[in-house]
Amino acid sequence: MNDGPILLRDDSNGIATLTLNQPKKLNVLSTELMALIQSNLEQISADLSIRVVIIAGNGKAFCAGHDLKEMMDSSEAKAMRELFTQCSKMMLTLTSLPQPVIAKVQGVATAAGCQLVAQCDLAIASSAATFATSGIGVGLFCGTPSVAVTRNIPRKQAMELLMTGEFINAEKAQSIGMINHVVEPDMLGDAVENLAQKISTKGPAFVANGKKLFYTQIESGMEAAYVMATECMVENMQMPSTKLGLQAFIDKKPLPKW
Repeated sequence: MNDGPILLRDDSNGIATLTLNQPKKLNVLSTELMALIQSNLEQISADLSIRVVIIAGNGKAFCAGHDLKEMMDSSEAKAMRELFTQCSKMMLTLTSLPQPVIAKVQGVATAAGCQLVAQCDLAIASSAATFATSGIGVGLFCGTPSVAVTRNIPRKQAMELLMTGEFINAEKAQSIGMINHVVEPDMLGDAVENLAQKISTKGPAFVANGKKLFYTQIESGMEAAYVMATECMVENMQMPSTKLGLQAFIDKKPLPKW
């Protein structure tokens, strides 16, 4: 299972799937793996044929966080700053990507792996998946994971996860808003594919504009958010494809294929 590239990519029907492929190492985020993810995300960002991105993992773990052995081999401040800056850039790229990103979580997602789930726009998990920001248990508070986690779930639940490092199951993760859906393990592939296909049928320009607005306005005050939202809708209304869609709806005709 460890043979071949550490990151696999498959493009099919407008959906790009990036699969972390180091199952024996629990798909840890080494600097090499993060560089490959970053490179692929940048390629995908410019590819108009890709409508949706799926992040998956091979083996029993989705992602067990950073490579602690790599960190300990070069733990001076300069190296650590470069590592976490690299990781933060990769996480922010997931958000700035025009295509929606779905986490397909089949197993353990801990520390930066939990961050990766939280940073994705959407997430579906197997009922066998578990989640934790467990760094505090070994003496390293999950600082960078806390940025994504606290933007997904309520403060009290986030603080408990971060301060205890305890694992929660997929049902709990769904109940607090970290993931969208929980399905049985043998249904995970179909569930993720179905969601991706639903999104892929929507106009990519509308989706990209909507995703950008979502993250920009949510970090702003309400008045500023309404200004941004207004401009988003004005821009959307100027698109010929939007006018085609609205006219088809008014005329009770089939909607165009975007």
